[in-house]
Amino acid sequence: MTVPARGGLEDVTVAILAGGKGTRLQSVVSDRPKPLAEVADRPFLAYQLEQLAAAGARRVLLCTGYLGEQVKATFGSSYAGMSLDYSLEPAALGTAGAVRYALSRLTSDPVMVMNGDSYCDADLAAFWQFHCAQQADASVLLAQVDQADRYGQVLLDGRQRVAAFREKAASQGAGWINAGIYLVAHRLLEAIPDGRAVSLEREIFPTWVGGRFYGHRCHARFIDIGTPESYALAASFLAARRTA
Repeated sequence: MTVPARGGLEDVTVAILAGGKGTRLQSVVSDRPKPLAEVADRPFLAYQLEQLAAAGARRVLLCTGYLGEQVKATFGSSYAGMSLDYSLEPAALGTAGAVRYALSRLTSDPVMVMNGDSYCDADLAAFWQFHCAQQADASVLLAQVDQADRYGQVLLDGRQRVAAFREKAASQGAGWINAGIYLVAHRLLEAIPDGRAVSLEREIFPTWVGGRFYGHRCHARFIDIGTPESYALAASFLAARRTA
């Protein structure tokens, strides 16, 4: 049974997608899963957890896969006042498949979903308030970057609903990108196909376009650690992160 989330993130279960192998990063981080890559002598995941704690979150489910036992051994059952639980996927299930596999442990409605290899220095409480004000079924946090060619862009209509996803292309210039943080109604997660690999970005999100699927533009810095080049920038980026 899901519990409706009311006041803020204290009632929201947060699922962090921490199961990817990080193939592009393995030339510099080969002995651990990508969310445990060290940034200034700390696991990258620690910064995400601290961001959630500062926003009032109380319960986090870590969706693990590749070397997932290392994540559990590193963080245990609690961190920064939050309870931590784990869902170890039996095989690579993709971003949507991992959430669907863990569905019975996602006990709030809506659920917050975060990518475990990126950080957006956003006000997560403000994102929650936006989602509630729009009476959205799903919301995606958007960040503006100078070069969107690596990510693709998210286009909104005049009501801030997601209108389209523009594929990655060279010379796109500045644009609004998917920052890897979502709020999603439980019933939409229940509709994800079970028992196979499924991608949120490629297979699920396009089917929500035209519905109550909103984009929240936030003027906040964004970084991912998916490549050796971006990973090398993470320490200086996180040193200047939002602390409240």
